[in-house]
Amino acid sequence: MCEYCGCQSVAAIDELTREHDLVVNMIGDVRAAHIAGDVDRMAAVARRISAVLGPHTEVEEHGLFPLLADDFPDHVAALEQEHRRIEKVLGAAATATPHDAAWPRQLIEILDLLRDHILKEQDGVFPAALTTLSGEDWDRVDAVRARVTAVTGGGSR
Repeated sequence: MCEYCGCQSVAAIDELTREHDLVVNMIGDVRAAHIAGDVDRMAAVARRISAVLGPHTEVEEHGLFPLLADDFPDHVAALEQEHRRIEKVLGAAATATPHDAAWPRQLIEILDLLRDHILKEQDGVFPAALTTLSGEDWDRVDAVRARVTAVTGGGSR
């Protein structure tokens, strides 16, 4: 992923980027399961993706995005809408493999969106945050991460 602007030197962005990397690797696992026709495995990996994205999205939407919303309101709103779309498809597998025959295709399509979404954040949001947020702002993002980690028992690793 992005390493050209130095934004990963900020702990909050580094953690979000590591989560993105985990998710991208899992997207590959879903694609392999899809090729193999293993819908149960697709659902299991979807649950793993959700486990990473749940806390990750909390940090973005309650820490990072509010700090950028005044300067980039349309961009932030679009990213949050994408979060909802992604959550909906992943959520269909929250407790079991969905019985809907269209779900595997929907999952692949939403993971394509997720991959593009990650690139938007890494190539747009994170560098913008690096240049616009103050140390105090980053402390707020870190406080959200600490709260989320305390609730989830350890975050994404």
